[in-house]
Amino acid sequence: MAGETVLIIEDDPALLRGVKDNFESVGYIVHAAADGEKGLNDALRIRPDLILLDLMLPKVNGYEICRALRDNGQEMPIIMLTAKSQESDIVLGLNLGADDYVTKPFSIKELLARSHAFLRRRGTTKSAIRRFGDFELDLDSRKLRRKNVEIELTPKEFELLAFLTEQAGKALTRERILNAVWGHDVFVTSRSVDRCINTLRGKIERSAAYPVFIKTVREIGYRFEMP
Repeated sequence: MAGETVLIIEDDPALLRGVKDNFESVGYIVHAAADGEKGLNDALRIRPDLILLDLMLPKVNGYEICRALRDNGQEMPIIMLTAKSQESDIVLGLNLGADDYVTKPFSIKELLARSHAFLRRRGTTKSAIRRFGDFELDLDSRKLRRKNVEIELTPKEFELLAFLTEQAGKALTRERILNAVWGHDVFVTSRSVDRCINTLRGKIERSAAYPVFIKTVREIGYRFEMP
């Protein structure tokens, strides 16, 4: 990951320095901002490969930064660094465009591992062929194969799987999945997401009760893992 850029937006000077030093020690180019206004300006100017974003910031908070970046078309992964553990705070950040979260205090090794995984996946999900386990998802032919044997998917199952693999590693709320796959159809609810997830698990998981690929994120939604 040497040479990839990370922007840390955090107003705690000790935490900011610690995270910055650890990321620089493994080869990342690190930029830092201690308030939301500078952080947002730096994000739009530098366009980093990854943003580590505190939510409670002076001047401009992390929620507003997420919204502004996504409205501006910026698609870099955003990992929230938050002292808040309430479900509503995390869900709000994810729905505004953040990709994952860690709750303070956190392990720097875990944060480095998640960051590395996001940057690695970002370079592979644009391919027309996405591979996970024994499976191969062909976006051009809209076919899923396991060891060259085609697995029949409904159109909605295919769209859901394509979205999940594109967002691999990210904690996705039901609302975000619903908007991306179903659009804004007023006759569709979050239960439609759960039902489609269950049928898809039945086709790609060895055990739907112990899924390897489509993980449930408690009180949030789902996360797709590419082992």
